[in-house]
Amino acid sequence: MCRGDDPTCAAFAEHRLRYRRDMQPERRAFLKSGFVASGGAAALAAGGLSLVSPALAQASRKGVTQSAHYHLPATAETVHWGYFSRNLKPQVEIASGDFVTIETLTHHANDDAERMVTGDAGAESVFLWTKETKGVARRGAGPEDAKLGPGGGLGVHICTGPVAIRGAEAGDVLEVRILDVSPRPSANPKFKGSTFGSNAAAWWGYHYNDMLEGKKREVITIYEVDASGGRDWAKAVYSFKWPGVTDPNGVLHPTIDYPGIPVDHTTTTRTFDVLKGIRVPIRPHFGTMGLAPAEADMVNSIPPSYTGGNIDNWRIGKGATMYYPVAVPGALFSVGDPHASQGDSELCGTAIECSLTGTFQFVLHKKADLAGTSLEALDFPMIETAEDWVLSGFSYPNYLRDLGPDAQSAIFTKSSIDLAMRDAFHKMRSFLMHAKGLTEDEAISLMSIAVDFGITQVVDGNWGVHAIVKKAIFSERTA
Repeated sequence: MCRGDDPTCAAFAEHRLRYRRDMQPERRAFLKSGFVASGGAAALAAGGLSLVSPALAQASRKGVTQSAHYHLPATAETVHWGYFSRNLKPQVEIASGDFVTIETLTHHANDDAERMVTGDAGAESVFLWTKETKGVARRGAGPEDAKLGPGGGLGVHICTGPVAIRGAEAGDVLEVRILDVSPRPSANPKFKGSTFGSNAAAWWGYHYNDMLEGKKREVITIYEVDASGGRDWAKAVYSFKWPGVTDPNGVLHPTIDYPGIPVDHTTTTRTFDVLKGIRVPIRPHFGTMGLAPAEADMVNSIPPSYTGGNIDNWRIGKGATMYYPVAVPGALFSVGDPHASQGDSELCGTAIECSLTGTFQFVLHKKADLAGTSLEALDFPMIETAEDWVLSGFSYPNYLRDLGPDAQSAIFTKSSIDLAMRDAFHKMRSFLMHAKGLTEDEAISLMSIAVDFGITQVVDGNWGVHAIVKKAIFSERTA
């Protein structure tokens, strides 16, 4: 049944309106803590420091008369699974200043299809997998004839898009404002009012080769989020050890090595009452969000890079603004890997992977207008919240360029926190000197006493360190 997610339905408009009306009280409760954590309330107020000066904002509005609002559902026809590509056909083309509401699905929904797929027409179309057919065949940037399946699982995230921005060219900067984030509730009547997510302590986690007594195992924990307004925290429902799964094509998966494998819970042993009495604060955000890079036709969605992608920073939520360097015509923005919550480091391999819907506004800043602004030399993804500027450092700032023809495999063996920390340091030094007018000596002193460096993630191939500087420290500066 259409819940406002099937554009082919004759009553699509009516169903969509009803769905949005029903979600209002649920969305408010779900977002409360995430909204506050990302500074969303303050971001709605006028004024305050921003990377975009009034002059640049005015230049970017040139020719914009009226903004349009589009809706992009998540279906087998609108998603690409496990890769970014400069060759993808846009799902929608928009003008600078336009808004798009984009539905995103977690690639872990089949860890508990009863709670996260059943009854949801969009999710069912994406996760469809029988011996005869797959809703989305390619899953990853690998070869079509890979043993595990088309794409080989070299990339795992279900990305909705891309969205093309009219007039975007290499050298421009795309500003993406995250205006709203809402949960995708379970469509199964048995779980009405709840949203569910999955956390996988998996073989790619930082912990995996350092287990007590050497007992390696992959453990899935299913979490519940109350979408009815009762609480703004998640609770664990149950956990289970990955049992080894044979997929519908007869391929055995002893580990979680291919995305979207349907788990048959008649073969698992569920442990309930795990993490009893523990409340996990909600931080709804998008783990994977960015533009298509220029260096290759198809790029694994797992390692982040200079055009964004799988940054996995929980600050990329409601009220935040992202700035990306444009690398290809149209920019080609895609978003996925939605999370209900995640800690810095994403240590065990995943967050609470939980389907979400976001509303975004896109503002294109042309290269010709960037001279003398804070965005002039931007060549990496940058986060802005109401209170902070957050710079993303990686082991290799542009691994596709830096590591040569084998970059997409080499990156998984070469990353280190030391390299990511040095990149974050270099970027913050440059930002403080060129955007804020400090000398190198001033910048280095300020970094040591007022900038927080944190480990973004250690599980995505290209490891990340972020640097956070408070806007308030510049409130009296005129330079």
